[in-house]
Amino acid sequence: MSFYHKYEKLKQIPFSAKFHEVTSMQVESALTKDMLTTADYFALLSPAAESYLEDMARLAHQKTVQHFGWTMQLFLPLYVSDYCVNTCKYCSFSVDNVFPRRRLTLSEVEKEAKAITEMGIEHVLLLSGESRIHSSISYLKEIMTVLSKYFSSVGIEIQPLDTTEYEELVESGIDGLTVYQEVYDEEVYRELHTKGPKRNYRYRLDTPERGCKAGMRSVNIGALLGLDDWRKESFIAGLHADYLQTKYLETEIGVSFPRMRPHAGSYQPKTDVTDKNLVQAMLALRLFIPRAGITLSTRESEFLRNQLIPLGVTKMSAASSTEVGGYSEPDNTQSQFEISDDRSVAAIRKLLYSKGYQPVMKDWQIIGAED
Repeated sequence: MSFYHKYEKLKQIPFSAKFHEVTSMQVESALTKDMLTTADYFALLSPAAESYLEDMARLAHQKTVQHFGWTMQLFLPLYVSDYCVNTCKYCSFSVDNVFPRRRLTLSEVEKEAKAITEMGIEHVLLLSGESRIHSSISYLKEIMTVLSKYFSSVGIEIQPLDTTEYEELVESGIDGLTVYQEVYDEEVYRELHTKGPKRNYRYRLDTPERGCKAGMRSVNIGALLGLDDWRKESFIAGLHADYLQTKYLETEIGVSFPRMRPHAGSYQPKTDVTDKNLVQAMLALRLFIPRAGITLSTRESEFLRNQLIPLGVTKMSAASSTEVGGYSEPDNTQSQFEISDDRSVAAIRKLLYSKGYQPVMKDWQIIGAED
């Protein structure tokens, strides 16, 4: 059994019609409960719940402080390669986009690590295009001989791997896995991923579970909002996170809510996911799974990120670069997507302090305001 078996039942649901059948009374009932059912979570994602966002925000803030305190973990993405073998209609790294590809050498990785360290960050997410040749297990293990000197925690967001391969990476010091299903609707998934290994929907869907089995300390999932109906996608992503959290008690489960951003290519989002939609999705998840981490990236604007901090977010990126070698030698040639918030780490720290939060630069190590 895996989450795919649950998804097979979910895909029979007429989501659009069901969401519009939810009543205000059902939403109000959900907001009175300490522990939400799946039906309650569904109700909080419905159009009827849009009138209750202030109530949801207040409860979400209380739940977050209860489980995570007044802390915010900061991290940076580190792109080491933009080679990819997949054809994905919405991604700049898609193999059919022509641009000079690059993979960092170990000395270049060290330059990037030093540049990030100078910003005070000790937690990075290592990213690459999906190519087993250019982002092989041996290459990643070599990279870890460098990164382990600089960072206390290193996660990966690369091509899906087998359980034994993840075990090798865990042994090398990698402790976190991020993998987005991109879109949970299986038919839409096949329309968007036309060539390459990524076309295998089931293998990708089971990837987070393989990471849990391999001993990853943390596993982060999510859907790329805009590829299909955001309510349905958020609902299934939340059920996926709940499934993992219930089955793998020793693994920290987190969820991200990335929205489509400008990229190389002509693909336009299927649906427009507004700021209000994003807020509702995040609040509903926080109330449904109070112990799950929620990551907020620099895809979102400075203004919106400022407003979202108290609404359930537990982890933020800052001063991000989405291009290979972008910290030590930024050349603005080819990034995976455009960022919206380009503030420095120091600026984000100052903001967090002003809101009463302690920025965590290293897992469970809090940096004082005087540092």
